[in-house]
Amino acid sequence: MKKIKTRNLGFLLLGAAAGIVITLLLVVIGMRTLMITEHDSPLGFDETVAGLERSIKENGWVVAGSRDLNKSMKKNGVDFGPKVRLIELCKPPYAAEVLEDDRHLACLMPCTIAVYQGEDGAVKISKMNTGLMGKVFGGTVSRVMGGSVSSEEEKILSAVLEGK
Repeated sequence: MKKIKTRNLGFLLLGAAAGIVITLLLVVIGMRTLMITEHDSPLGFDETVAGLERSIKENGWVVAGSRDLNKSMKKNGVDFGPKVRLIELCKPPYAAEVLEDDRHLACLMPCTIAVYQGEDGAVKISKMNTGLMGKVFGGTVSRVMGGSVSSEEEKILSAVLEGK
């Protein structure tokens, strides 16, 4: 009888360990797909960049910078074919709110939207899922990034995704 109990305990521990490993794998895989949002742009590359920059300003944000990654890489000896542009956007009152409580999150600022050519040449837009990021960090970050920032970024994107 004692051997059966030990054997059952072994199966229980093995099952628990397998459950933990499977859960961790699902979390890692899920986080990768949830942390970044990607959209197909109906516009050409340059029109998408211009449309985003216009929409950012129209929605009361600031274009903190626009980086041509191809040019930057070429300057450093790497010739990368597909176009990639990073558009940095900021709304200073939101940044100040987050930095007041969580200054270590300055590494996530300013918000960045990437415009790039996919393997098939189609123009894509990607950005961090600020709504989910807010939930992950909680507190002020949840309120600001998960609320105001997330909803305003969606407005900024919608103008371009609707081909305007």
